[in-house]
Amino acid sequence: MKFYEVTSTVKNQDELLSEYKSAREIGVLRIGENCLFFRKSRKVYYIPYADVRRCFRRVLLVPAKLCCGKGQLPVESIVFYGDEGEVAQIQLPGTRAAKGAFEELKQRIPGADFTCPPAQPKED
Repeated sequence: MKFYEVTSTVKNQDELLSEYKSAREIGVLRIGENCLFFRKSRKVYYIPYADVRRCFRRVLLVPAKLCCGKGQLPVESIVFYGDEGEVAQIQLPGTRAAKGAFEELKQRIPGADFTCPPAQPKED
């Protein structure tokens, strides 16, 4: 298995493999001791916790046809920012999984900011 870096920090593939195997799995996300892993198609990406500057939950309401008519379904994601800006948005299987992962990440990354960045003004 090969791991792909999202940020500029490159780590040893053997160390990443052992950490990946022992990491806690939540959907496509795995929370390890020193790195966060996520799958996208057949690739596994990693972000070292030292590279995360900001982390927050993003909830998008997606229009859907439900059994009782039309409605909106919430889609939960966790967004990670590094020095370059937004580096990853990882979709999770539900609100409970997102809240659990977010609380665990707060413990693993004490130096990061866990608030949403201010909205950018729209240009006309």
